[in-house]
Amino acid sequence: MFSGLVNGTGVIKEINQNSKTITMTIAPTHNQFLDDAQIGDSISIDGTCLTIEKFDDNHFTVSLMPQNFEKTTFKNRNINEPVNLERSLVVGSRLEGHIVTGHVDEVTQVLERCTNENAIELVIKLPHRLIGQVVPQGSVAINGVSLTVMNVENGRFSVGLIPHTQTVTNLDTLQANDLVNLETDILGKYVMANVKAGNY
Repeated sequence: MFSGLVNGTGVIKEINQNSKTITMTIAPTHNQFLDDAQIGDSISIDGTCLTIEKFDDNHFTVSLMPQNFEKTTFKNRNINEPVNLERSLVVGSRLEGHIVTGHVDEVTQVLERCTNENAIELVIKLPHRLIGQVVPQGSVAINGVSLTVMNVENGRFSVGLIPHTQTVTNLDTLQANDLVNLETDILGKYVMANVKAGNY
């Protein structure tokens, strides 16, 4: 489980593919990111929950199943591109973002980018099957970053990036037509499932 408050960024150093699995090696920007890391730890990479399989002082390696690879933006990523990183939550720590599972719902598209004073506003396509799971003032995770939804209309929604978010994540590099990993709020999913089942 994650909060959507990323601990840092890293760069993709290697992607190796075969028919059964894909391994990816990441170099964190800050060496301290791997302090107290252990084999088997969960880690969010651009909003995708993966497991550390090996690491040294400067790198760590994870594996993705082909289905996971195809369902995320990793299938379109290149070596040396930046990714957002978050270690899993520790019991007793503050939950300052929202509950993020690291299970990406859809890859979707940035439709517009504009600057509003010192904030960046992104308009993002809302996939049809997720309509109702994204609401104004609700929460979403974009590439693993917890953001507050500003507006929702006509199959799109908008979010704002404050200066801090621009500095500590890779979201400030996004432009129109770029693809992102989208995860909607897990609490909203449960509410919708119960309403549809008549459990209300």
